[in-house]
Amino acid sequence: MATIITKDSLRASVEAATGGLVTVLYDDGGHPSFMRRIPRVNIEDVAPELGLTGTHPAFIVDGVEKSELFIGVYPATVVDEFAVSLPGLDPKASINFDQAMNFCRAKGKGWHLMSNIEWALLGALGIKTGFQPNGNTQYGRHHVAIHETATRADNLAPGKAEGVARTLTGSGPMSWRHDNTLAGITDLVGNVWEWASGLRLNEGEIQIIADNNAVTADHGVSSAAWRGILSNGTLAAPGTENTLKCDAAGAEGTGAVKINTVIANKSDGSKSSSSAFSAVTAASGVTIPALLKLLGLFPNSAESLGTMYHINAGERFPLRGGVYNNGALAGLFALALNNARTIANGVIGFRPAFIL
Repeated sequence: MATIITKDSLRASVEAATGGLVTVLYDDGGHPSFMRRIPRVNIEDVAPELGLTGTHPAFIVDGVEKSELFIGVYPATVVDEFAVSLPGLDPKASINFDQAMNFCRAKGKGWHLMSNIEWALLGALGIKTGFQPNGNTQYGRHHVAIHETATRADNLAPGKAEGVARTLTGSGPMSWRHDNTLAGITDLVGNVWEWASGLRLNEGEIQIIADNNAVTADHGVSSAAWRGILSNGTLAAPGTENTLKCDAAGAEGTGAVKINTVIANKSDGSKSSSSAFSAVTAASGVTIPALLKLLGLFPNSAESLGTMYHINAGERFPLRGGVYNNGALAGLFALALNNARTIANGVIGFRPAFIL
């Protein structure tokens, strides 16, 4: 195992420039990655309105509380079959869920595909601080603040609606970073959709892997780690009666997104449901537990930016953040649960994270 605490000149300079908020960690292949350090927080510190207390589950892995976690400052690129988080590169795209997972876990113990609960933590911090980042949402620029641009990998002009308008990692302005500082995590909004671990829809049932156990858990179709969620916030075996599900307001799984304990409008696998994330509602008589909000699966604020999509048929894995041509549909809370784990195209990427 490579020594992750190597204090070389690169790491020393990055830590000095960011006050220790960003560091450089090395994987088992010796590859550096720029990582944002996030110290442990309590749920009540970032989302007191939920009425939950104790260590945020992003810092709990297999029952052990962790003092900190690290999230890639940049979307992943791949070097020698290892995911890396480095500036100034074209994000790796055209990659399916399992490939993204494997590229991250190949890095060594503690390395993993950024999990949904980690993404939700950043969302909660965005609501708490009143800042959600912009990003590449209109072919190399932001769709509202069009003066905010980044370097397109295809060398076309920002805003030109052709080509593959991914932008080089970290080449956008400070407002594209999660905390509006140069030490922030960048490109979470737009650019490429990013796979997230620890969450799926299975025939419309919302299934999670508890806490941040996605770091180590099997994500296979029949993994025993998958759990459903009941309206009282407790976890249950998949298929348990009255677990929470993604339903739709329209026939055949179309129309607005509704959270339900049954599926009244099932998709045939091709039709999808969507809503602004802040407009996702519960079906009549269904109680939404605080856990669902903590997981970033139900709005906790009208300021939650982005759109939610789902297909409530088959197995669907989450993509977060939006893509370079999504405009206002992209956002920190954007969530697409309408793709199989096998899909791979030029607008889907991923991000490594680390916790030990």
